[in-house]
Amino acid sequence: MVRLTLILLLTQLLQADIQTSCLNCHQKNQIPNELIYKRYLMKYSTKAYMKEAIVAYLKNPNKKNSIMPSVFFSKFPMKEAIGTETLEKDVLEYLDKFDVKKRLVL
Repeated sequence: MVRLTLILLLTQLLQADIQTSCLNCHQKNQIPNELIYKRYLMKYSTKAYMKEAIVAYLKNPNKKNSIMPSVFFSKFPMKEAIGTETLEKDVLEYLDKFDVKKRLVL
């Protein structure tokens, strides 16, 4: 019982981490997360390639290595560089949160 409670607590903390580190800012600036996810999915098609591209962008954000069109940055602010030790984990959580496979109904 204690183990289950600990696992649930850690899961909530991990979800809170991506919520506070990424999604709150996206929501405040009205950045369309689903649109960004779909653009990465169309270009890179696999979770591994998407993760690699997003991490590369977040470490060195600029229009040149962004998947978004340049007009996107006239409406939304340019992201500041992120170099945290949890960056790859946070990107995987982001990809899991917006994964289109979870929405498929067969």
